[in-house]
Amino acid sequence: MIPLNDIPIIEEGDDIADIVCKSISIRDEDIIIIASTIIAKSEGEFFSLENIKPGNKAIKIANRCNMKPELVQAILDRSNECLIEAPFILVEHKNGSICVNAGVDDSNVESGLYLDLPKDSDRSAREISGRITELTSHNVSVIITDTNGRAFRNGQIAVAVGIANIEPIRDWVGEKDLFGNELQITQEAIADELAAAANLLMGEGNGGTPVIIIRGMNLFSNKKCSVKELYRDNEQDIIRKGLNALKNNS
Repeated sequence: MIPLNDIPIIEEGDDIADIVCKSISIRDEDIIIIASTIIAKSEGEFFSLENIKPGNKAIKIANRCNMKPELVQAILDRSNECLIEAPFILVEHKNGSICVNAGVDDSNVESGLYLDLPKDSDRSAREISGRITELTSHNVSVIITDTNGRAFRNGQIAVAVGIANIEPIRDWVGEKDLFGNELQITQEAIADELAAAANLLMGEGNGGTPVIIIRGMNLFSNKKCSVKELYRDNEQDIIRKGLNALKNNS
């Protein structure tokens, strides 16, 4: 894992692929891990609460969570479904990701502004991967990351929210274990594992390093892959079913 320590403060319109290529000599099958924050900044995903008018649901949730009603409305506007309304807001983002506050963040942005997740992180990853190939003639994979909390555990880790040229899951079903037993259900979340590993070097706050290169894994794929392969189908998601049951009975 190679951290790129000279990435500048990203502004709207910046060519992240070009910045990466000027920071390191790219090799074939490099995996470029990029924090979603700088992707969103380059794509201009800023907003303010100034013109947002909260509805009744937003006001009710805001009172329960001690939040600004306008911010709650912004979160709901970016969500397909609200799974938990209090003491924090957990939603399914319109991109399919389950996350707190729809990924809306006010850290590392100007006062009074908030930052969205990229509108389509898979597309962003594909564009950056293609641009790097254009600039260097090397084929690379890209993983865009965001930090998430975890059920039943303290602390946050990074997960993949967008990918390009890498299959997000390695399927071990049908393989044999050490004792010759056939594996029945094992699927390894490769993209999330790489995101979490890179996050060890990315850091947080004002010391963050938003781009990490992972080299030597040989995971490049020409398939059109999507991070949505990591999202469990609603019918199989017993956690979602449990949350909905609690919500409906409250």
